Amino acid sequence: MNDMQQSTRSAADRGHVNADGPAKAPQYVLLPGDPNRVVAMADQWDGGGQGPEGFAGSPEVWTLARQAKCAAGSYKGAPIGAWSTGIGGPSAEVVLEEVLDKGADTLIRVGTTGTIREEVRPGDIIINDAHVRLDGTSNLYVPEAFPAANSYEVTMALVQACETLGLRYHVGTGCTCGSFFTGQCRPAFGGFRPSHIDDALSDLKAAGVLNFEMEGAALSTLCRLYGKRFGMCAVVVAQRCTGEWNEDPDAERAACLAGAEAVRILSGWDAAKAAAGKPYYFPGL
Repeated sequence: MNDMQQSTRSAADRGHVNADGPAKAPQYVLLPGDPNRVVAMADQWDGGGQGPEGFAGSPEVWTLARQAKCAAGSYKGAPIGAWSTGIGGPSAEVVLEEVLDKGADTLIRVGTTGTIREEVRPGDIIINDAHVRLDGTSNLYVPEAFPAANSYEVTMALVQACETLGLRYHVGTGCTCGSFFTGQCRPAFGGFRPSHIDDALSDLKAAGVLNFEMEGAALSTLCRLYGKRFGMCAVVVAQRCTGEWNEDPDAERAACLAGAEAVRILSGWDAAKAAAGKPYYFPGL
């Protein structure tokens, strides 16, 4: 959407805008679902360290409408922000619009996920480079055949970040669903279980899909439409093959740190591109 189109939208078209928070967003923004993860992220940035009224030093944290949170600061000198998206594509769509309006151009979802691969363990990081679009939101923007493909630069930066931090990680296609239960092939309340979910799970496994989550495809598709970079990493909390569920705070913090490290890496690559007059980063630049 160009500036002219943006400026002609009415207040009713634009919808709710948070009165709180920074007037501008940093270039690089992390997008966790959970607002509490914003606080954990800011604690890892330059000058972080939680005090009685928030954070001392660089990061500043705001509480927004509906208990969402955002933060802005720097990480190893790179400008960085974080905005919580809530659960699912529609909520993520609203937050993305706000963050883009404030000037961000590189977005990294840092979330939690459930794996459908036996070799992936709870606590591992999954870096999705593409998404099966079962989110519902992206279908209202583009045809079903349109791909949800993430920025190769952001994906490479997340890989390098995990290598730098010594984290166990996997790269591949994820499945974004508009439902936590039957959409992710789980039985729902009272054992409700549509007949198609067993075949759907088998088909996704056969196609090499790594995981289920609920926001990636919507964010990926919209960022591609708007000419912005998007990538994502998520820590595994559900092992669907074994039935294990493990929300490890240390593993969540590791995923947050991977997102911040990816921002640092991208900031360096962007500076190298600018110095060389190149539009894209490539090894050897």
